[in-house]
Amino acid sequence: MLQDIRQHTQGTAAKIIVGMIVISFAFFGIQSILVSGGDNEIADVNGELIYPQQLQQALETQKRRLISMMGDQLDPAMLDDERLAPQALESLVSRVLLMQSALALKLVISENDIGAVVAGMEQFQIDGKFSPAVYKSVLSSAGYTPSYFKQSLNEDMLLSQLRSGIAGSEFVTSSELELSSHVILEQRDLHFFTVPLEKFSSLSPPTDTEIDAYYADHQEEFRTQESLDIDYLELTLDNYRQPVNEADILGAYEQAKQELQYQTQNRVSHILFEATGDSDVQQRVAVAQEKLSAGIEFSDVAKELSDDIGSADKGGDLGYTSGDAFPEEMEAVIAQLEPGVVSAPLETAAGTHLILVTERKQAEAPSLDDMRLALQNTIQEDDARVTLLLTVESLRDLSFNAENLRNPAKELDLVVKQADAVTRSEAEGLFSNPSLLSAAFSEDVLLAGNNSEVIELAGGTFVVLRVRKHNVPEVKALSVVRGQVVAALVEENARLAVLTEANRALQELQDGRAAEQFTDANDYNLNIELGVQRRNTVLSPEVLGRTFQLPRPTADATSIDFVLMPNGDAVVIELLSVTAGEFKSLPSQEQEQFQQLLAAEAGRLINSEYQRGLRERAKISIL
Repeated sequence: MLQDIRQHTQGTAAKIIVGMIVISFAFFGIQSILVSGGDNEIADVNGELIYPQQLQQALETQKRRLISMMGDQLDPAMLDDERLAPQALESLVSRVLLMQSALALKLVISENDIGAVVAGMEQFQIDGKFSPAVYKSVLSSAGYTPSYFKQSLNEDMLLSQLRSGIAGSEFVTSSELELSSHVILEQRDLHFFTVPLEKFSSLSPPTDTEIDAYYADHQEEFRTQESLDIDYLELTLDNYRQPVNEADILGAYEQAKQELQYQTQNRVSHILFEATGDSDVQQRVAVAQEKLSAGIEFSDVAKELSDDIGSADKGGDLGYTSGDAFPEEMEAVIAQLEPGVVSAPLETAAGTHLILVTERKQAEAPSLDDMRLALQNTIQEDDARVTLLLTVESLRDLSFNAENLRNPAKELDLVVKQADAVTRSEAEGLFSNPSLLSAAFSEDVLLAGNNSEVIELAGGTFVVLRVRKHNVPEVKALSVVRGQVVAALVEENARLAVLTEANRALQELQDGRAAEQFTDANDYNLNIELGVQRRNTVLSPEVLGRTFQLPRPTADATSIDFVLMPNGDAVVIELLSVTAGEFKSLPSQEQEQFQQLLAAEAGRLINSEYQRGLRERAKISIL
């Protein structure tokens, strides 16, 4: 099919159409075709408009985060624009409101601060040094331009400054500290003992009547899962690897020696003088040259005089170049400079430079023996990838209307593989991949009985599948699940016995019997914990939580209860005493930490309220 399209686009009419498309691209730009909606706004926030392009950028950022977090386990449905758009738009509105507030407060971020942050980002560094080439490459691969990135970073820093200012305006008074400490630092003394499920698990086994009744009442627990028996074709690079000729390896080796990684590398520093209306660049260059002639280190002069905020703090260091990191005129000078020699002033679009080559690495290519396996693997993969992609195109055509996968497999010399009992929650193997599960259980494949599309997976793997059999859920026979029923009944009866025993213990303790007497008489271990605080890590969360829910004991009323644990045990708790916390009793370091904890919590609260206030006062229209 695709070959037919190629053949039919060779005529004069087709060439005229292609020419018209090219002209439209030239006059109006490809975005006029690819980006729908033009500049029609989608929201109005206090008169500031939000456009589809901004929402699309927010969506792309959100998708990259999801892909980065989930990897191959990502369900493609999670990337659906309709699913992500409301949340992305809500974030954009909140960001606009905060930016409007920051600008109204006349908050600003200096260029020097932005440059320092950029220079300090590890993703833009090589060997701990900022690299302009890496900076541009990373931004480009992430879909950003340098100007857009700096603008976004400026906004992020402004918003951070705003949030810090809001949070910093909140403080905790001494009275609040004291009152909060009474509750947060409160200490409790308690007795507790465990009524274990295990003690009651050896009760008499359930009768046949009980088993039949439980099975009848819990049919849903004994249903099989819905599953599919699947036929599929799998294509990978390894299917098409072929032996490599020695001549191809030699040719690849010679080509590799010419690649960037085997060229001479120069480590470069510079001092940049930008032309401004109120400065004499030539005079400033002369001052720098005088300082260098006087023996002052190049790095010190760069820190003092360079206008390049990204490199000035690093003594002018720009990192390494292999001949293509900087403008052509700079690279020409760098190639001619001897290490340690400062260049004559050089004019570029950025300004006037004094350039110093601090290190030169004369690269030597590895030997053929060292590179043989890597070159062989690369050649095999490149050739295999071509064959694989051609086969995939053929498979798409052959499988589209095929009644099964046997004929496409025969045409392409493939083997139909099978996977049985694949469930919607498959967790292992090839069909744990969300893309394949989504396709297998889709209406088109499962209900209509069609072959799936050819699905591309990570690592250059392609799969097309067909449902061979749909296994609908059904109740398993009692003879099959009798062991499960017996185990469930034994546990249910044991849990009931634990509950009965815990209630008996509770009643006896409330009637005045001492905990020591009850535990000794019933062979339980009595535990005592003194000075327990809310952040205790020794007690289980269930016991700790119930301990701090119990009312303070009085002379007339004890404070006793029990809590059922997830494993079926019951823990009986007797609260002995409660001591209010005291801020002044804390060591000075802990006092400071406690104060910071309360201030941080207050800061989060006031930030949340501030944003809520902005939204309540704002005029927001979703168009």
